Amino acid sequence: MTTTIDLIRHGEPVGGHRYRGQIDDPLSDRGWQQMRAAVGDHCPWDSIVSSPLSRCAEFAKELGERHQLAVKLDPQFMEIGFGAWEGKCAEQIQQQTPGALEAFWQDPVVHRPQGAEPLVDFRTRIESAWNKLLHHHAGQQVLVVCHAGVIRMSLQYILGMPIENVFRIKISNAGLTRIMIDHDDNQFYPQLIFHDGKL
Repeated sequence: MTTTIDLIRHGEPVGGHRYRGQIDDPLSDRGWQQMRAAVGDHCPWDSIVSSPLSRCAEFAKELGERHQLAVKLDPQFMEIGFGAWEGKCAEQIQQQTPGALEAFWQDPVVHRPQGAEPLVDFRTRIESAWNKLLHHHAGQQVLVVCHAGVIRMSLQYILGMPIENVFRIKISNAGLTRIMIDHDDNQFYPQLIFHDGKL
């Protein structure tokens, strides 16, 4: 059995680039344009799953209504929580805690922000979400509207990357990643088809 999962990152949110985490900022006008341009009139999906945060969910609902597809909001696909960094841009973090960003990028497991969701816990959450997705949508093509962190950790899970290296993967606003999984009840064989693209 083959299941195809398309992961699309939300477009630009209101407030521009910052460590947003689980802050519920909506899409900006530019963000809506990015999302609509990324998928165009294509609709190869059987269903849509989305993070419940509005920068993902509102587009998912619009797309679902346009193509008469079911949309399920799944909190397991929310972005990683950035703790004390939430709502702050890189410049603010550098000013308040010099060297913290560099340490985080080198080893986000050890040097996570104060109060942030541990990376290993985030990995467990995403692995659980993937297993549930494959169980409920076996043999389908599914669109998951989510976040950069979710896509990074999904690739870590699928490709067997060291968890410390996940932030080396660039995820553009409205970028789309496709993963195909051949699987049965006991094993699965995933392949990355393309990353950070458009339809």
